[in-house]
Amino acid sequence: MRQIKAQKLTVEAFAPYGSFCNITDPQGFHMGDFYRDQVVMHVSGEHNMAFSPMIMHKADHMLVQKVEYHNSTCEGIVSMDDDIVIHVAPASPDPVPQLTEAFLVPKGTMVRLNLGTWHCGGYALHQPQAHVLVVLPERIYKNDCTVVEYDEKDWMEIVL
Repeated sequence: MRQIKAQKLTVEAFAPYGSFCNITDPQGFHMGDFYRDQVVMHVSGEHNMAFSPMIMHKADHMLVQKVEYHNSTCEGIVSMDDDIVIHVAPASPDPVPQLTEAFLVPKGTMVRLNLGTWHCGGYALHQPQAHVLVVLPERIYKNDCTVVEYDEKDWMEIVL
């Protein structure tokens, strides 16, 4: 099974997939205690934004066996109480498991995935569970979510 090494989340390394900011320790331009427009997420005017809780579990083996993407929206992800590991691959018409990368995302850091970025869930790093907030337009998981399960030959394990 192919392995991919999880890397430190940096602006440069993550730029092809999206952007991020640390919600619990904001940096950059601010007006008093208000740090404006740290992560801007384009959405269609046809949808309401929805904030959905998700639980990511710690695993002995962080396996990537399936992926999903959204054609019409970005996706926001922030873990509230543990660091997490996510996997992503560039937007493309067909899955590109060979281009998958994994990132360590510190708790309190919001990640925005670009339109079409292949991804799926993630893993808690230290605790048995990480409580994660996912930001997507309402019901997008029903209206715009393509899920692909990889053939076993394309499975991969994320390592630290």
